[in-house]
Amino acid sequence: MTEHPTLLFDGVCNLCNGFVQWLIKRDTKRQFRYAALQSEVGQALLKEGGLPTDEISTVVLVDNGRVYTHADVSLRIAQRLGGAWTLFRVFYLVPRPIRNVVYDWIARNRYRWFGKSESCMIPTPELKALFL
Repeated sequence: MTEHPTLLFDGVCNLCNGFVQWLIKRDTKRQFRYAALQSEVGQALLKEGGLPTDEISTVVLVDNGRVYTHADVSLRIAQRLGGAWTLFRVFYLVPRPIRNVVYDWIARNRYRWFGKSESCMIPTPELKALFL
């Protein structure tokens, strides 16, 4: 596991790439690190977290030795960002199975709705240090 919270994302998913770019802009403390699920680092972190390496249907957050998946990722990220983002904690009141049904519906349709890239995004030189 890494010392920074690490977000594993589908490197060819346009929605996932957009989320990473959104998070980079808001993570002013540069606390998060990023890796594509398809990368060697991503695959190793999935194995280390006891998750399947052949399924790319959720983003994964590895934070302080804990592994978060599905809707819990967004809620944990909001908590880590602090400030007004912590208001999203209210969604913890929604039972996890219901949160995850919505998450899974979006995940199943993400390529159709947002498209798919031919390859993983390549970070700019100034952002390269954030990617594992």
